[in-house]
Amino acid sequence: MVTVIQTKEAPPAIGPYSQAIRCGEWLFLSGQIPLDPRTGNIVPGQAREQTEQVLRNLTAILTAAGCGLASVVKTTVFLVDLADFPDVNAVYQEFFKPPFPARATVQVAALPRGARVEIEAVAKAGAS
Repeated sequence: MVTVIQTKEAPPAIGPYSQAIRCGEWLFLSGQIPLDPRTGNIVPGQAREQTEQVLRNLTAILTAAGCGLASVVKTTVFLVDLADFPDVNAVYQEFFKPPFPARATVQVAALPRGARVEIEAVAKAGAS
């Protein structure tokens, strides 16, 4: 059974996709960019501030699904500039605690709305 996960605590989808989909015990979170859910605008700042907002958005979606960051088993980080990797990594380890999820990081030519970072995630419901 597939269930759509949606919360007003994270930005609404800006295209034809869901914030997250639960399929059995698995939760697939769409990539989040640093949109402030209250304003719909990209948060001001550089990679550090943008990563903080992205991870707050992911946390809100996980919470709506009855999970938390500890349930995340895999993330993919998309960066416009790999030079931002140290700042993104520093924020990432403030939010995620060991054992850290598996992760891939990819440099891309551009992200929606001029974002510097986007992160998608896969979580297992009930995982701790």
